[in-house]
Amino acid sequence: MMTQLERAKKGIITKEMKIAAAAESIDEEKLRQLVAEGKVVIPCNKNHKNLVPIGIGKGLRTKINANIGTSGDYDKLEDELKKVDMVIKYKSDTVMDLSTGGDVSKIRRALIERSTIPFGNVPVYQMAKDVAARGGTFVQMTFDEMLEYIETQADDGVDFMTIHAGLTRRGLEKLKQQQRRAGIVSRGGSITTGWMLHNNKENPFYENFDRILEVASKYDVTMSLGDGLRPGCLSDGSDWGQMEELLTLGELVKRCREGGVQAMVEGPGHLPFGQIEMNIKIQKSICNEAPFYVLGPIVTDIAPGYDHITAAMGGAIAAAAGADYLCYVTPTEHLGLPDEEDVKEGIIASRIAAHVGDIAKGIPGAIDRDNQMAEARRNLDWDLQEKICLDPEKFRKIRSERSSATNACSMCGELCVYKILENSF
Repeated sequence: MMTQLERAKKGIITKEMKIAAAAESIDEEKLRQLVAEGKVVIPCNKNHKNLVPIGIGKGLRTKINANIGTSGDYDKLEDELKKVDMVIKYKSDTVMDLSTGGDVSKIRRALIERSTIPFGNVPVYQMAKDVAARGGTFVQMTFDEMLEYIETQADDGVDFMTIHAGLTRRGLEKLKQQQRRAGIVSRGGSITTGWMLHNNKENPFYENFDRILEVASKYDVTMSLGDGLRPGCLSDGSDWGQMEELLTLGELVKRCREGGVQAMVEGPGHLPFGQIEMNIKIQKSICNEAPFYVLGPIVTDIAPGYDHITAAMGGAIAAAAGADYLCYVTPTEHLGLPDEEDVKEGIIASRIAAHVGDIAKGIPGAIDRDNQMAEARRNLDWDLQEKICLDPEKFRKIRSERSSATNACSMCGELCVYKILENSF
């Protein structure tokens, strides 16, 4: 079986391309060409049976991802299943399982079965968790053992995997020269770095990347090339380590495409506001316009409890500058595992950022909904406003608790501008 990329290169328009093209109101042949060039990916593992495929990349609506998953302190499968339902209800485009607690394999399989949207994960998390449960450490693992985990998870139906293959010994040397304020904040990056330092060897995922691509090709898994040296605070933004890794990621994008495997690139992280656009442009250049997937970026370090807002601010700028895919951040980022309400708030904030970016990029139809809202407000059509808005439940709750007898909002009442002027202008 050929991958989406291989078929696109041969001029074949797959059923997944047709579905993704219809959802974007884009010509099927144009989408096929973008997939063939690697500028759009359609994450769709052949074993994810109930998947509704989507496209991520150039010229398409900016997508968002929601992270869920257990920890050592909270490992109830039923809670994660509820989160999957909430992720789908509030219209995240994809979901990632970052579980590190409980029976991770059982949890992953149950979540994939429940999810109709593309499903991602970070294979190294389970590797580290399982070897620790056996009384060992990740640094003792061989690459053959690591690859077995990757293949098992691919066989389960994971659509896209974060692999930290761009973190090299050269990158670590660059990092040492700069002396970061926050150090290495990527969990996958820190686990991989620990293996490299202990064994005094190159990154096993980088050295054996071709073997990983063989597995990815077999199941049509999209590579999400992880940024193990992403900055974890503003002062570390755009430093040597981050940029050195990005150069390697550009190399790996090329190797993925040559191997018939779809690839996207993960990016920062924490960044000062003024560095975001520059980071997007550099990534697009180095990685030959591969879809760019950013975490936030978070634009200030002092707002724990409100990082869904700091990330949405950065995400809007990133999307406007050309980022294709935003990973949501919840209010509990840096504080603890998110609950269902945190998941909802993170999704809505990220959807706002993505939509703002789409308007700025001129994505066809992006502003139509805003125009509809403007007309509904002018006509005091509350039912239509509720249908159009991103969070109808919150809209309905506020209206029921604070509505006005005048059919205006309770802020203005009889002094509503539209009542005063009666649509004179």
